[in-house]
Amino acid sequence: MANLESNSSSQNHALAARSVLRTILAFFAITLGLATSALAGTSDDDVQTAWRLLDYVAVDYPGAVADGQVKSAQEYAEMTEFSGAVEAKITVLPVTANRAGLIAEAKAFRRMIAVKAAPDDVAKAARALGSHLLATYPVPLAPAKAPDLARGAALYAENCASCHGLNGDGHGPDAAKLNPAPVAFRDLGRARERSPFALYQVIGQGLDGTAMRSFSELPSQDRWNLAFYIGRFAFIDSDKGEQLWKTDVSLRSRIPNLAALAGVTPAALGRQIGQDKADWVMAYLRAHPEALTEVRAGSLTVAHEKLQASFAAYASGDSETAKKLALSAYLDGFEPVEPALAARDATLMGRIEGEMGNLRAMIGRGAPVAKVKDQIAVLDTLFSDAEEVLSPDAASTASTFIGAFTILLREGLEALLIVVAMIAFLRKADRGEMVRHVHTGWVAALIAGAITWAIATFFIGVSGASRELTEGFGSLFAAIVLLSVGIWMHGKSQAGEWQRYITETLGKALSRSSAWFLFGLAFIVVYREVFETILFYAALTAQGSGAVILAGAGSAVLVLGVIAWAMLRFSAKLPVGEFFKYSSALIAVLAVVLAGKGVAALQEAGMIDIAPLSQIPRIPVLGLFPTWESVGAQLLTVAIVAAGAWYNGRLAKPAAA
Repeated sequence: MANLESNSSSQNHALAARSVLRTILAFFAITLGLATSALAGTSDDDVQTAWRLLDYVAVDYPGAVADGQVKSAQEYAEMTEFSGAVEAKITVLPVTANRAGLIAEAKAFRRMIAVKAAPDDVAKAARALGSHLLATYPVPLAPAKAPDLARGAALYAENCASCHGLNGDGHGPDAAKLNPAPVAFRDLGRARERSPFALYQVIGQGLDGTAMRSFSELPSQDRWNLAFYIGRFAFIDSDKGEQLWKTDVSLRSRIPNLAALAGVTPAALGRQIGQDKADWVMAYLRAHPEALTEVRAGSLTVAHEKLQASFAAYASGDSETAKKLALSAYLDGFEPVEPALAARDATLMGRIEGEMGNLRAMIGRGAPVAKVKDQIAVLDTLFSDAEEVLSPDAASTASTFIGAFTILLREGLEALLIVVAMIAFLRKADRGEMVRHVHTGWVAALIAGAITWAIATFFIGVSGASRELTEGFGSLFAAIVLLSVGIWMHGKSQAGEWQRYITETLGKALSRSSAWFLFGLAFIVVYREVFETILFYAALTAQGSGAVILAGAGSAVLVLGVIAWAMLRFSAKLPVGEFFKYSSALIAVLAVVLAGKGVAALQEAGMIDIAPLSQIPRIPVLGLFPTWESVGAQLLTVAIVAAGAWYNGRLAKPAAA
């Protein structure tokens, strides 16, 4: 009978080990898929072409139609052709929830051209369709760095001046040979309707029906250099613009970065601040785009913009798009600065996370538009507070040191508790030779973390969704494994169970199969913490002194070492039964914490819906988040722990008798 029990136990351990190995492989397959998915994508050509044609029609349509009559047959034929091309380009785009609406909007736009609608109405419809198109199929809207105007001037003289004139007046040496005539970049009325992004698009793709060919052979940055150089011809008084820019704080908030400058037209800015002021500011910023490269590291412009786009979609009745944009505001706008904010003001970071979840929940349940608007206003205020906290002026040597210290201490403690418990268990079992598998597991996790950092830094950018999914799945996997281990250890704490287990099963089980189990558990719990620590330290490195960060990290490692030494020393003095009792309780608590964290991370990634639970406080260190889903996962984990303890107690009674 004892042999049967021994064989059964060995088989169970082998099955458990194989299951752990399969899960680890699946986990890495998911993580690798999430990372490499950033490399794949749909070609932007059709989106860019459609947007460029819409921009062209918005600007040139008044030259084709006035008062419902055709002014120029050639221009009108061009407008008709371009509107049809826009519809054709949108029709072949990849299927999304919003594509049908875009196609309908494109058809309506083509009909407006056919009936010779008023120029203002056509321009408004073209801008609206272009905006909706980019919201559904985003394409790059800004240069990677500040454009080089000297390089732009050289490119203009080499490629453009022969047609458009050296000073952009449209009277170059070859202009008389061209029909239609080249654009005059000094035409103020036309220039006010052109953004640098629109010029960048035309430079890259050319313009059908004209002599303007594509300059796609130029590197992207050179096309931006050229676009910004061309965009400054019509605007003067840059001195007035510089004075305005440096004294008007509200103006800087309207154009916070290169993306905003590249996408805004002087006409649109003029409707907000007055056309003269807009022209002056454009004269300065297009001539000095480097003024915008000093954007603060904590800028949350993307989050602000995505929230406004989300509200616009919700107000128009498109809840699905609103929900996606709200999620994007978090993953693409807030998530990149979340680690740095957590290091400086964890309370503010937690509040923003909670309010973002509340916004998505409100959109999901169809809350009144006014309430959604109020919620977005709350988030805008919180984002502004976060930008102040993250500004370089708010940084100090002390705050950087404390951030580096607390991050590593907090993230390392969870992994340390589990790894030390495993080592102590093996020593209690007189199986010191198996400890090497635990050490191999956590060392491999550190190596995998270093590889992850290298990939995220030098090859691809790990998206906010990928980060949250990795953390979420890693936490849930660790919770499941810890739950089973904790219940098993609790069973061995019962009277007589440990000695019987040692004599009958432990030796064979450990020698035959548990090496993979020990390696896998050590690897997964450490890798999860390493992954999250990498994100925090990457954010700190971008804002603080490397020496101070190393000092903080070194201090945390020292404290963790002392804690590990104390735990191992204390556990060695405990009787076996007491050791298992305390270890199983600790592991059960960690499983509950990780269950809550895992569900919360998947909610932040948009995989799980959010049902707010306002009566529950938000305590991330305990994995406690105020949502029904997260709390429900923790309650389920507690129930499983209780059921396991009850079952172990029942098994122990006959043995004691």
